[in-house]
Amino acid sequence: MFIIVDERDLVTNGYACRFDQEGVASAGFRPGPFRDWVDSAVEGDVQAIEAFLIGECPEREEIPRLIRRRSQAPVIAMNDAPSLEQTLGLFSAGVDDVVRKPVHVREILARVHAIRRRAEARRDFATVGGVQVFFNGSDPIVGGEVMPLPRRERRILEYLALNRGRRMTKAQIFNAVYGLFDDEVEENVIESHISKLRKKLRAKLGYDAIDSQRFLGYLLVAPQGASFECADLRAAG
Repeated sequence: MFIIVDERDLVTNGYACRFDQEGVASAGFRPGPFRDWVDSAVEGDVQAIEAFLIGECPEREEIPRLIRRRSQAPVIAMNDAPSLEQTLGLFSAGVDDVVRKPVHVREILARVHAIRRRAEARRDFATVGGVQVFFNGSDPIVGGEVMPLPRRERRILEYLALNRGRRMTKAQIFNAVYGLFDDEVEENVIESHISKLRKKLRAKLGYDAIDSQRFLGYLLVAPQGASFECADLRAAG
């Protein structure tokens, strides 16, 4: 999930709409409500945020400092006009990147991916059994063939692959895919998405690649005797 902070609703609503078109959950805040939220949010909610976008707002250098107290997720500032002094101040405040608007959300997603890869040594794809999952929005390779997936199912598979080795609850998956603030969608929709995804993977692989345990959540698994691995696309190419 992405958070956009800007004093103009036109900006936050516009970017939220464009993120939604890319299948990425997001929410927009004005500076005041955002400060209240980031100070009071529970740890699990803060950790569900993939990145923060900071637009125009009063005392904007204070926003990254507030974020850094609670989260190490990428922070990208968006400037309306070039300003060396402002850019240097934002970097000093803790942002990871500064871009000039207009900027396409696909570029923002690519920049966030690059920041995460550098900061966490995250690889470009993960292989769990017969499933190869990419973290750049590409469809997975399942049983040696590309498997086109609806964007929600692909996001769920990516989230499980990013957290391979850990069981993720329905609430965690919902927050990652739909966002923390979506009141129009019921959390149980995740069960439907995962059911469809499991059937597709099972038909291709001959085994159940997503293990489900009541009250405990979901885990991406390899067949018995196999393991998971991660690799760098550049090395693999």
